[in-house]
Order: sequence, then C-alpha cells, then structure tokens
Amino acid sequence: MAFSDYQYEIYLNGLAGVRPPYPTDLTKLEQAAKEWLGSEPYWYVAGSAGTGATDRANREAFDRWRIVPRMLRDVSVRDLSTELFGRTYPAPVALAPIGVQSIVHPQGELATARAAASLGIPTVLSTAASHTLEEVAEADGPRWYQLYWPHDDGVTLSLLDRAAKSGYDTLVVTLDTWTLAWRPNDLDHGYLPFLRGSGLAIPLSDPVFRSRLERPVEEDLSAAIMQWAPMFNGRSHTWDQLSLLRDNWDGPIVLKGIQHPDDARRAADAGMDGVVVSNHGGRQIDGAVASLEALPGIAAAVGDRLTVLFDSGIRTGSDIFKALALGARAVLLGRPYVWGLAGGGEDGVRHVVRSLLAELDLTLGLAGYRTPADLDSSALEAR
Repeated sequence: MAFSDYQYEIYLNGLAGVRPPYPTDLTKLEQAAKEWLGSEPYWYVAGSAGTGATDRANREAFDRWRIVPRMLRDVSVRDLSTELFGRTYPAPVALAPIGVQSIVHPQGELATARAAASLGIPTVLSTAASHTLEEVAEADGPRWYQLYWPHDDGVTLSLLDRAAKSGYDTLVVTLDTWTLAWRPNDLDHGYLPFLRGSGLAIPLSDPVFRSRLERPVEEDLSAAIMQWAPMFNGRSHTWDQLSLLRDNWDGPIVLKGIQHPDDARRAADAGMDGVVVSNHGGRQIDGAVASLEALPGIAAAVGDRLTVLFDSGIRTGSDIFKALALGARAVLLGRPYVWGLAGGGEDGVRHVVRSLLAELDLTLGLAGYRTPADLDSSALEAR
C-alpha cells in the first residue's frame, strides 16, 4: 500500500461521518497539544533556547526554498524506500530521540516505539527516556539508541552493552547537549523533569550506575539524581574520546549536532558512519545557524564518505522533500510526533507519521520524482 493511500482512507471514513481525531495539518497539532497538556510539559517540549531565534530560523530556512515541479514524467507509482547503514527502510524518516515522553503521555516511549514499529521506520530511543532500553525493545521494530554520553566509562560501556543486547543496531551520539542551554520557558516555571526523577529510567536501571550509589535508588531517589547530574551534565567530551565508542560498538555510529563542514570531516576521519545535521531544534544556542542552511555545505563536504541525516524544523512532507534535495539521506522527525503522542498515545503518533509520509509521497510525485534518490538541488529554487 502506498503511503499516499492514507488520504483516501480518511476520505472514505468521511463518507461514514468519521473525521480524523487529530489535525492532518501537522502545523496545527502544537496548538491542540497546548490545550491537551499543562503549561510545564507543553513548554518543556515546545520551548527553545533564549528568545527562540534559532527555532524560528529553522522554519524560515525552509521558506527560503521553493519546489520546482516537473511534468509528464512516469511517477504514478513511487518508491520511498531508503537504505541506511546497510538496512532498507520503507521511507527516509526516523523518529528523533526525545526524552521524558511520559510527561506528555503515560505510555511515552513505549507508545512511540509501537507506532514506529507498525510502520517499519526506526525509532531513536533517548538516554533520557521514561522507560528502559529493554522495555522499549519489546515493540520489536527497527531501533537505534541515542547516547547522552556519561563521564563514567564503566556506565558508558554498560549502556552500550545493554543497547546491543536489546537489538538497537545504530548508535546516535548527541554532542550538543552536554549541558543545558538557557531556556526561559522552563526557568520561568522552575521546571526540570529530571530533578523530579522523570526521564532517568535508563541510568537508574543500569547495574553499573547503581553500583556507584551508597543506597539503592528505591531507598534514596534524591541521592541517585544527585549522582546522575554531574555524571551526565556539565562537562564536554572531545574528539580523541570517540575511540572508546568506536572500540566498543560493533554497529554504525552517528554523531548528532554537526553544524560545520570541518566537524563533519573530523567525524569521517574518526571512523564515524554518519552525522545528523542538527541544532537540537533550536533548544541549545539562541541565534545559531539554521540546520537547513548548514546542510548543503556538510553534504558537499562528506556526503561521499558517510551518511548525512537531518533534523530541526521538519513539520511537513515538503520539508522532508527539501531536506533530501539539499543532501540529506533521511530526516529525523521531532516535536510533531510528540504532539500526536500527547493527543492519542500510539494512535496519535501513528497518525502524525502516516500524515507526514502521505504528504511526502504526494509531494514527490506531484513534483515529478519517483524516489528520494532522484532528488538533488535542481528540484529547488532559492527564494
């Protein structure tokens, strides 16, 4: 079944008086989620660093490109399948690692993983998850593991071992969040879920981490949180430390947070398999370069040496089209699926992803292309 068939499914349901329970314009989901959620969890997900300038820049960058449709091409049947790290997926989309999902829905990452598994696309589990590596793996879909890299090699190796044993085949190492940025919305609410024990299921369940504690987590949660905080926050890692990960992870390693071509080249030189061009959705530096602006230069620098992925600002199928045309092999979808999770758990996430893939499928064909691999910058025109 083509992804675009989702629109006909919706129209046929309409004949029976059944309308979609969630918006199909995914840009409207955020406003709906604001009504579903309390202010603290809503702003934790929606908020950005500083004034929000980088978040706005991410969206404005997409508006500076226009798709140039081509006609009379044989595009009635499209194939969105995409090869990443030796494995073929049905579409060039994965669900980005977003932590503490239980603050928007009790099932959190469990629901997200089940929705992704039902569609055959990867979910990238955050180290800051509300459920353990092992619990999320029970969804039995394609799964990657995102590492917030602790400053304790024993804990790091334990996390990698658990991920590998649970079937996570790709390691995504986030580089840009070794400490939290100045986030006024969270500060104004005095709200950091980790200090309340949310988003710590993976480290608090780790046997090596637990061995560092004087008392079990169950007896002294506050002490465990105080042990976690300096281990995972406040100090940056360096290029020479990547060898620890490369020597202890057999699968692909992807560095997330790359914004400069020279850093992408260093990633390739260090034996990494991919990079994610990302500014963390505008959550880490106020006034930073938009990810889409950084993408073409990075793709030109290393696209022939490693896999270039993209996130930050994806809201529509045409956004994905543009990112692919500018050099990304695939994209990571972030906030929109969390808004779907807030509204309907697993069903809400599935609706968001199916809507996005339907729009991508239709946009690809209507623009005159049959596969994502057919796209390059000639499909776009700078505004």
